[in-house]
Amino acid sequence: MHLVFVSSLVPAGRPQSEFEIANQAIVDGLRRAGARVSFLGFRRPGAELSDPQDTACLGEFDPDAGPASAVRELRRFASAAASGLTVSSDAMRIVTDTELRGALSRLEPFDGIVLGGVSLAGAFETVFAGRPCLLVAHAVEHILAAENARGAPSLLERFRLSRDARVLKTLERRLCGSARFVLALSEEDRAGLGVADDRSLALPLVIPRDAAPTGVRLPGFDIGMIGDWIAPESLTGLEWFLQDVLPKLHPHVTFAIAGRVPRGFPSRDKRVLFLGPVVDHVEFLRQCRVIALPAQAKTGVQMAAVQTLELGLPAVATSASLRGIAALPENVRRADGPKKFAAALQDLVVSQRTGMLPDADGEAFRAARLTRMDEVLAEAMNKLVSKSVPQR
Repeated sequence: MHLVFVSSLVPAGRPQSEFEIANQAIVDGLRRAGARVSFLGFRRPGAELSDPQDTACLGEFDPDAGPASAVRELRRFASAAASGLTVSSDAMRIVTDTELRGALSRLEPFDGIVLGGVSLAGAFETVFAGRPCLLVAHAVEHILAAENARGAPSLLERFRLSRDARVLKTLERRLCGSARFVLALSEEDRAGLGVADDRSLALPLVIPRDAAPTGVRLPGFDIGMIGDWIAPESLTGLEWFLQDVLPKLHPHVTFAIAGRVPRGFPSRDKRVLFLGPVVDHVEFLRQCRVIALPAQAKTGVQMAAVQTLELGLPAVATSASLRGIAALPENVRRADGPKKFAAALQDLVVSQRTGMLPDADGEAFRAARLTRMDEVLAEAMNKLVSKSVPQR
């Protein structure tokens, strides 16, 4: 079976965001199921394609472009409003429908298309219409946009995100209706998409890796956090932790935060060490006694939480961080309020320092998710190549 994986970003070097990590995990799963996978989409500026022979690249696209001037933002918004698209989808209209069809034709023959997200699919909806498609919903995007609108720093940004939320709600409904099958990354998001049970499943993900970590764990920090903090929904969780949780912790507790942060982001507390992007996520996490997972978003899954549990590390997590994760090991605490979160962190740090809190069996957690992931992908692939017409 030959599948074309369509996403705003094609594989090009090491994945830099949770979105890219999730897509890689799904592609790995499709390949485990025996599919040949080709790619269609944009690449990050200057990045080298990971699979140049099997990639139809549409050019360069920077999803993390810095803040634009007010005039440029107004022009972007006006262009999106005129096209009826979201700002992110409209930004991808740097190629035409004809050019996209030509790129897709270079990958033929193929059996089906996997839409890895809604941005590129929404920008070129008519190109994919009528083709056998499997939709992977990383989150309920209209809920995420509405949530980000409420916390936007400017009136223009709030207005833009509120409009995006309305457009996305209609777009997601159309894409879910036309897809032969829909995969959400949690049961909560599957319910939020409103797709019938016989046309959708929740897909548990595992973190792509070559081998299990080995060696003795020698923590250098009490508490660690990792994420792509540039994304507004991730930044909300980081701000909540720094403003509401950190002041309630003992002054001698040490912190390390890995991942990209917005330009000019203040450190706020001398106890916190911002490391920036780290090459080896696993090695960083294993250097922390306890992992803090402070997500606040009402949709989507946290790949950092999945990786933490795969490593068997002690952690304190909000309910939002544990979306898509059913059974928790004994060394993971769920806590949603800042006082409870801080108290749980303090307790686990002391237990780790005194040797009273062991790591859990992360391999068992990963194996169970991997088995279920392969079962779900097998069913989704069968639905994708079925000749039946989806019931909307």
